[in-house]
Amino acid sequence: MVSATVPFSVTRAARSWGWDPLLVHDNRVVPLDSMSPPGLNPSNSQAQPAIQSLPPNLNHYYCVTRIQHKVDMLRRCIHALEAKSVIAFMNHSKQLKDAVYKLEARGINASELHGDLSKLARSTILKKFRNGDVRVLVTSELSARGLDVPECDLVVNLELPTDSVHYAHRAGRTGRLGRKGNVVTICEEPEVFVVRKLRKQLSIPIQICEFAEGKLVITEE
Repeated sequence: MVSATVPFSVTRAARSWGWDPLLVHDNRVVPLDSMSPPGLNPSNSQAQPAIQSLPPNLNHYYCVTRIQHKVDMLRRCIHALEAKSVIAFMNHSKQLKDAVYKLEARGINASELHGDLSKLARSTILKKFRNGDVRVLVTSELSARGLDVPECDLVVNLELPTDSVHYAHRAGRTGRLGRKGNVVTICEEPEVFVVRKLRKQLSIPIQICEFAEGKLVITEE
C-alpha cells in the first residue's frame, strides 16, 4: 500500500492484514507494532512525514466565527480569495448535505462527496468539479483520500482535523504540481488553541485573518 500520509487508523488496520507489517518512509523502515496514535504532541516522530508532504507554496490562515456562521464565512472566503476550485472538509458525512444546501442557496455551485455514493455518482461529481461545473466540493476526510485535482486552489477546514497528519493530508489537496494554494481553517473561539498546536507541530505560519469588504485581512492575535 502506498500513500502520501499514513494516519494511525491505517496502521492499526494494517496490523490485522498480515504478519510483522513494516512502514517504509524514505530510507527508514519502522515496524508498525511500534507505532502509537500521533495526537497533537509536537515531539511525536510520526508528524515528520506529514510536515514533509506539505507543498511549500501554500498560504495558511484561520478565522474565528460561531458555528452557525461557518458556511457564510466559507462563502466570504471564496469570494475574497477569488477561488475557482474549492474543497471544504467536514468530519462527518451526515453534515455535508446541509452545508451544500446553504452554499447553493447563496448562489455557489456545490456538491457533496461521501462514501455512500455509487462509483458512477462519485465519478460524475468529480468530473463536474474538475471541469468547473461544481465550484465547491464538500467532503469528509475518508472520502477525499487519494483525491487528485490539480486545479484546486483553496482548501477549507469547516471542521478541525483530528491531528497534524490529517491537517497535512487535507492541505495537500491544493498547491499541487507547483501551483500556489490557500488553506483556511474556520474555527470557533474555544478551538483556537488547537490551531495553535497544529501551527507549532507543523512549523508553519497559520495566520489569523478576517474577511471584510471582499478581501482577506491579516489581523493580530
